[in-house]
This record gives sequence, structure tokens and C-alpha cells, in this order.
Amino acid sequence: MDAQQLAAEAVTDPMAREWLQRRTLIIVVISQVLGGLGLAAGITVGALLATEMLGSERFGGLPTLLFTLGAALSAFLVGRMTQRLGRRVGLGLGFAAGGIGAIAVVLAAASENIWALFASLFVYGAGTSTNLQARYAGTDLATPAQRATAVSVVMVATTLGAVLGPNLIAPLGDLALQLGLPRHSGPFLLAAVAFLGAGVVLLVLLRPDPFLVAKQIAADTDASVVAAPAAGGPVAGVGAGAYVGAAVMVCSQISMVAIMTMTPVHMGHHGHGYEHVGLVIGLHIGAMYLPSLVTGRMVDRFGRVLMAVLGGLVLLTSGVVAAMSPGDSLGLLITALVLLGVGWNFTLIAGTALVVDATTPATRPKTQGTIDVAISLAGAAGGGVSGLIMAGASFATLSVIGGVAGLLAVPVVLWAHRRGRLQDVRED
Repeated sequence: MDAQQLAAEAVTDPMAREWLQRRTLIIVVISQVLGGLGLAAGITVGALLATEMLGSERFGGLPTLLFTLGAALSAFLVGRMTQRLGRRVGLGLGFAAGGIGAIAVVLAAASENIWALFASLFVYGAGTSTNLQARYAGTDLATPAQRATAVSVVMVATTLGAVLGPNLIAPLGDLALQLGLPRHSGPFLLAAVAFLGAGVVLLVLLRPDPFLVAKQIAADTDASVVAAPAAGGPVAGVGAGAYVGAAVMVCSQISMVAIMTMTPVHMGHHGHGYEHVGLVIGLHIGAMYLPSLVTGRMVDRFGRVLMAVLGGLVLLTSGVVAAMSPGDSLGLLITALVLLGVGWNFTLIAGTALVVDATTPATRPKTQGTIDVAISLAGAAGGGVSGLIMAGASFATLSVIGGVAGLLAVPVVLWAHRRGRLQDVRED
């Protein structure tokens, strides 16, 4: 049976739709395992590469600023492309762009061309934002009470690659040296292969396209209006819950990126080597994604509001622990960065569910893309100022500011919930 026939059956037959949902999750999971490997390069050695080439840690946050700005642009483009052509094309081309950017980073580092490095990091950001946007692909055919769980399945798949990647920085650095390349460019070799592989998987296998099927189902059933009476927002087809969900994810992104970006530099000041940096960042990224299966079930079971508030509190705790940790205490740094990942995980899944609940197929991908632009810009701001704050004050100050930033969305969530402005969907 070809993709067109499968799509037609899924539109009319709930059992065929459920089968297609499971198949979609499998394909997206495969792409996310690969995409997770690509994330490690920018997160783990991006700041180290810039510090080495520029000769100052003051600009250590610049790589994060650049690839998150690139992520913002690509999130906008992928969202628009998905709205017109479906998830397969949007996500597939987004990953491909990220892979090309990773190759360009290696070439720029080899030629010691700092301006080419900046441009390449910007393009590399397309892979990081596409990896994050893929979480929405799992929700297109999911029922409302299963959306957070579907998001979590996609996110947990990122864990294997995202945790393995930082712990490969030492051997990848050795490989780069053997190839006559700068040591810090090694992880970007892996990113290039991983992002390009993820793009190929989606472009070839994601047929029929889950979003296009969901769009047809909505058209056939006249399901083009958000159901909850409290979901009305200033844009037609976009409920207020989408804005609240965006606020939750923006605040958590600032918190997470600001603290995470400068942790490798802070550890370097206190004598920690590549192995310790890889361990801390690997566990942090694992905490960002591994709890997802449990988190998704909790968001669907106990509601979006509770988990968003809990996530903000965990982010604050992470910042306090990081600020109080002696620089030579590997255990406390691990604790702080694991809490940082868990808090981000809670807020991202709860915020994503709020966005999906408050949108319809007629507006969903472009709204999701626009929100991910805001998330990327928030990460760019967090990464961009993190080096300046650390150089001007201290890592402890940066950590406290990051923790408070993660808490800022909590009053917004509670206010909107009390005013009846959002759907707090949960299982009966």
C-alpha cells in the first residue's frame, strides 16, 4: 500500500490513524537519536573553540548566541515550510542545513577564519532547532490526553545521542588531530554526519506525512476551532494557552542556556579536564531528555499547570546549587546541571502541550515555528550575556540570575489558570 492510500485510510479509520501514529513515532525516534548526536558539538565545545580562537573567555558565549540565532531563523522557516509542505520536508531540510553548517565549522576552524566560523555556527543552528521542532511531529495524530506523552517519546529518543556525544569529545578531538584539524573541531565532524543522517531518514521514510493527514482530518471533521471556550486569543485559531506555553519555554530556555554555556569554561578554571566536562554536560543533556517518558505521563495525568510550576521551581533550585558549588566539586556541579536539565524538561513538555492544546492544524506549524523562534532568541540572549556576566562578576552570579529567570514564568501560568485563560488538559 502506497503513502497516498495509507493517508486516505488514516483520515477515515481511527485504527489506521493509530497505526500511522505509532509508525510516525518510530521514524521520528530514529531521526532524534541521530539528531541528539549532533547537539553535542555546539553545547560542549562551542564555547571552548571560540575562547581558543579569540583568546578571551569574554566571548565564550558567542557561539551559543550565533547558533541560537541561526536556530531562530530556521525555526521560522521550518514552521512556514511545514505549514505548506508537511513535517517531512520541513524537518528533513532543517536537519540537512544543520549538517552543512557543521561541515563549514570544521573547515573554518581548520583555516583559522573566525568570520567563517561565526557564519558556520549560524547555519549549524538549523540542526539544533530542527531537533527541537521534531517534538511536534509526535503530536499531530495523538489524542489531546496523549499529546504530552507523544512529545516525551520523541524527546527521550534524543537521549542516547545527546548523552553519548559529549562523552565522545576526547576521542573525537584525537581524531581531529590525526586528520590535521583543530582538536575542538572534532565533535562537529560527528554533528555533520548525524544531522545529515537524520535529514535523510525523515525525507525518505516519513510518508505519509502526519501533519498533512491531521490537516485533512481537521478539514473533513470541521475541527478547525480550538474546543475550549477559555482558549480564545488575539490571533484566530490560536488560544491564550499558546502564549502561556511560549512564556514557560522562553524563560526556561534563558535559564538553561545561560548556566550550561559557561559551565565548561568555569570547570576549566578549576582544573577539570575534557573527561570531567564531557561527563557533566553529558549528564546534563541526559537530564534534559531522559526523564521525558515519565514527564509526559505526569503532564497528561496531573495537568500542564502543575508541571510548568514545578519545572520553574526546579530551575531556581539548580541555579542556587550551582552558585553554592565550589569550583572543584564535581559532584555538586553534576547535581546542579542535572537539576537544570530536569527543570528544562518539565517546562518544555508542559509548555509544548499547552501550545498544541491551544492551536489547530490550520495554524499549528507556523505558530509552533514562531514560538520556537522566541525560544531560540531567548537562548541566544542567555548564551550571549552569559560570558559577559561571568567575566564581569562570577559564575555564581550567573547561576543565580539563570535560576531566577527560570522562575519568572510561574506567576504568568498561575494568573492565566486562575483567570480561566488556558486549557489544563489531563486524563480523566
